[in-house]
Amino acid sequence: MKSILTTVAILVVTGAACAQVPYGNNPAAGSYFNTGDANIYYEVYGSGKPLVLLHGGIFGYVTDFESLIAELSKNYKVIAIATRGHGKSELGKQPLSYKLFSEDAYKVIRHLTADSAIVIGFSDGADQAYYLAADHPDAVKRLVAIGGNFGAADYSDMTFINGLSAGLLIKNYPYIFNPRKQIMPDSSRFAEFVSKMAVIWKNDVYVSKETISSIQCPTLIAFGEGDGCPTEQYVKLYRLLKKGHLAVIPGSDHLVFLRQPKVMADVIWSFLGD
Repeated sequence: MKSILTTVAILVVTGAACAQVPYGNNPAAGSYFNTGDANIYYEVYGSGKPLVLLHGGIFGYVTDFESLIAELSKNYKVIAIATRGHGKSELGKQPLSYKLFSEDAYKVIRHLTADSAIVIGFSDGADQAYYLAADHPDAVKRLVAIGGNFGAADYSDMTFINGLSAGLLIKNYPYIFNPRKQIMPDSSRFAEFVSKMAVIWKNDVYVSKETISSIQCPTLIAFGEGDGCPTEQYVKLYRLLKKGHLAVIPGSDHLVFLRQPKVMADVIWSFLGD
């Protein structure tokens, strides 16, 4: 997940260049909900049964899903949530964690609907989605978890994460993070945000085996065959699930929506139609 972050820049820039709808900064679709100590930004597209999108971390944003939103919104009420501290969502004052992110998402979902939702999480969004499904089974009908692994212990190379800082991101990826800072509610907290996310990423355990085992809903684990996390770890995660499905995306690294957008769309639609 995080071991190939330098290539995530390709996904972000390519998406921004191709987007016709300003996903992640769309006044026509965007709103805020205060979850206690932070205003969480979200966008809604389409109508029907709820489908929630949870994006990747730091480099990731609502734009992770822009290749899917238009099609999904023809059949579902798509709720794309900006994770706390990312983009237009406030950072708040609590220590960041995937569990906190999942609680934010739960509150936004319950603000918008009393129904259970299909949840699609990518990368960091998949890790928070595991907590969401485990802790709030009433809110998650089906889960698609893409590239969400057990923790930093799954990776052999932590060089990028160990050196992660706001200065590094601005220096090496100004075309991503200067625009992101411009839409932050308080851009003076950007360095704090990066520092707090780095703490999360250095944890050996993002999500426990017990949490995965407690998930009740049908869950699809998907990942690229060249993902930075070993295939064996995703298989172990899949085997813990009560109603698990597994999809290995050929010809892709972690960035499945960039490398294999049609394959990913087909896999997701097939799972949703089960």
